[in-house]
Amino acid sequence: MCGIVGYIGKRDVAPLLLEGLQRLEYRGYDSAGIAIHAKGTGKAAGGLKTVKAKGRVRELESRVPKRFAGTTGIAHTRWATHGAPTDDNAHPHLDTEGKVAVVHNGIIDNAADLRARLTAEGVEFASETDTEVLAHLIGRSTAEKLEERVREALRHIEGTYGIAVLHADFPDRIVVARNGSPVVLGIGEREMFVSSDVAALVSHTRQVVTLDDGEMATLKADDYRTYTTEGSRTTSAPETVEYAAESYDLGGHDTYMHKEISEQADAVDRALRGRIDDRFSTVHLGGLNLDPREARGVRRVKILGCGTSYHAGQIGAQMIEELARIPSDAEPASEFRYRDPVVDPDTLYVAVSQSGETYDVLAAVQELKRKGARVLGLVNVVGSAIARETDGGIYVHAGPEVCVVSTKCFTNMVVSFALLALHLGRIRDLSVADGKRIIEGLRKLPAQIDEILKSEEDIKQLSATYADAKSMMFIGRVRGYPVAREASLKLKEVSYIHAEAYPASELKHGPLALIEPAMPTVAIVPDDDLLEKNRAALEEIKARSGRILAVAHQEQEKADHTIIVPKNEPELDPILMGIPLQLLAYHTALALGRDIDKPRNLAKSVTVE
Repeated sequence: MCGIVGYIGKRDVAPLLLEGLQRLEYRGYDSAGIAIHAKGTGKAAGGLKTVKAKGRVRELESRVPKRFAGTTGIAHTRWATHGAPTDDNAHPHLDTEGKVAVVHNGIIDNAADLRARLTAEGVEFASETDTEVLAHLIGRSTAEKLEERVREALRHIEGTYGIAVLHADFPDRIVVARNGSPVVLGIGEREMFVSSDVAALVSHTRQVVTLDDGEMATLKADDYRTYTTEGSRTTSAPETVEYAAESYDLGGHDTYMHKEISEQADAVDRALRGRIDDRFSTVHLGGLNLDPREARGVRRVKILGCGTSYHAGQIGAQMIEELARIPSDAEPASEFRYRDPVVDPDTLYVAVSQSGETYDVLAAVQELKRKGARVLGLVNVVGSAIARETDGGIYVHAGPEVCVVSTKCFTNMVVSFALLALHLGRIRDLSVADGKRIIEGLRKLPAQIDEILKSEEDIKQLSATYADAKSMMFIGRVRGYPVAREASLKLKEVSYIHAEAYPASELKHGPLALIEPAMPTVAIVPDDDLLEKNRAALEEIKARSGRILAVAHQEQEKADHTIIVPKNEPELDPILMGIPLQLLAYHTALALGRDIDKPRNLAKSVTVE
């Protein structure tokens, strides 16, 4: 959440920063701002210039004056935590003299105490944000070097941050620091970049350095150096980003959500590529760092994620339990570390996150590591914090996901859990025949996803039928229940229609009271052992005049409409049954005129608690 971007070099900085903000806008879009070292001679030389605006980056762009020249600057797009979205609360924030400019991603937990102390010392604040205390702390430091001033200020800070700092008296550098919020350096030819995400860098350079927590860096036009917040030098060699700038473009689609839904067959193919071992009817997952003897010693699997990742983990837990016969469950990472969990040495923990930077998941990983647990990561972004903090893991290879709501990454997470379940199962008691069956099912997935996507026009028409609903119910049983939960979340996120998800078996224990003609139900009805029980639930809804949209492998007599999905193996069916419901959410939101890629109040990569 929140995006920072900075540049130092020879090019005109304002257009570069605005372009970077556009690419980072999915991380926050309440307000935006930019600060540059002013260019000029004589009395006009030196000093900082800032422009800020409530709203989207386009609002900021309209306010940037024509004479706004400079070659060094920082910028920010905000998701509000402290203070409402206003011009004053937009970053960058300045110190009293206007010599220090700070952009910040994260939360300063002791901001209220610091604010009270600074106010008592005579500081007048211009905003309600936590970040402004940092600008004043740096501005009040009398240390000789900017790096020392920043370091001195950070010693007072409790919380998380990814920051970039400009100082009018040090026009040859940008100082950045990281603790809990991502900071990536872009290494160019006699120019340097900094950003929260490689998305803002790849159109200029694919050579990047990702800072670790507790690490700082000084960027000059022709050099960079990294060091800890205690001042010790660190060595960080640049790595090459896997994806080119085009991967972050719309590619002819009207929205990123539509683009990313349509990319799922290729994404799944990428997740499978090079991993299937036909000889032993299993898969290779080289990054697990878990040998067969260790894998056989696992007595329980606990999966931790948030939001969509948590739902992927629920499906994954069922797959692992079914295929590997290891007791497994999933839990929201945001709750896990606060309930003082028992950490069993024989439990394998799996942390799931698209960005690999989700704060709640990362904090759970750190708590588990502190207690000596073995933790695997299941993430999309290579080299992310969770990937680096865990003992091993699986990259889901979904490719860049820009839309705030997750679609293709969810699908690839579930596919990756299927790979893990097969791997653990074949080490334990899963037969060769069942291993082959699952592998054949995995291989069918890309073509079956394409087949579902061809029915988009029909789903679009169904969306128009249900778009007038004020509330919707989603139901499923066992494998279908997490699919219902994810579909319910997707509809809420992007259309703002209230939605509830329940196990179909729980209807008569309360939720059935909600059923009426104005409350449609979306039912997940696979052809499995529970088909007749699911049909009984449809009967109960129909008897109470409820409208029903079924997602099933065959036409459902009691449903008003049925979306037919291709049949795969029962364990893999949840992967396919979620895809038409992504399209349903998308077209419902489109019919309602929602801002699909940037839903209200939400942002991607939740790097704050």
